Amino acid sequence: MTSDKKPRLVVSTGAGISAESGISTFRDADGLWENYPVMDVCSADGFARNPALVHEFYNARRRQLFEVRPNEAHRILAGLEKNFEVDVITQNVDDLHERAGSSHVTHLHGELMKVRAIDDESLTWRLTEAAAATTPDTVIDGHRVRPHIVFFQEAVPMFEPATQIAAQADIFVIIGTSLVVYPAAALLRYVRPGTPIYYIDPRPASVPPDVHVIPTTATEGMRILERELLQKYL
Repeated sequence: MTSDKKPRLVVSTGAGISAESGISTFRDADGLWENYPVMDVCSADGFARNPALVHEFYNARRRQLFEVRPNEAHRILAGLEKNFEVDVITQNVDDLHERAGSSHVTHLHGELMKVRAIDDESLTWRLTEAAAATTPDTVIDGHRVRPHIVFFQEAVPMFEPATQIAAQADIFVIIGTSLVVYPAAALLRYVRPGTPIYYIDPRPASVPPDVHVIPTTATEGMRILERELLQKYL
């Protein structure tokens, strides 16, 4: 390391990194979402119309989450904390980054293993595997609850903090996203000019020419990136 200060590595992750653990993605033709009209289970209107269906949908997603584990890409990313100040900004609602050992994770779209009070969104509770199912009748500390998920038609409260993190990056990395989901796709605009940017995805979107594209899976891409970063910054 050229100085005592660790370089600030900010990593924006999407569904592609979790897909290798077996979690279905929006992009997959056979994805979990295909069983439900997306706007019925992932929108504010859908929750208002049929909260029982939405609760059951997220109960099913939690059951799936219990069956999967972090993959090598998650573990490599967590391991980079030895030599870098790593911040993960994720579109994913799973907890695989945390289970792999990442210390600083910002969830743009909420967290699958949390619920929040319907009447006070500042009140959240973490569920346990033993008691992970919820219904419209679930009450915690006197409050009816809903999934702690940012539905379509709702604001993304963690976007502003995420832009501040992106603006502090010495290195910015994008993993496993089509770059079409906003506001996450807009994070690139907040990265300081001249900051090295890497993009790992087997089907990369069109990006500016100064972005270093690694057109492969999250795991293989993280192996390549780890070697390059350690050679360049250590």
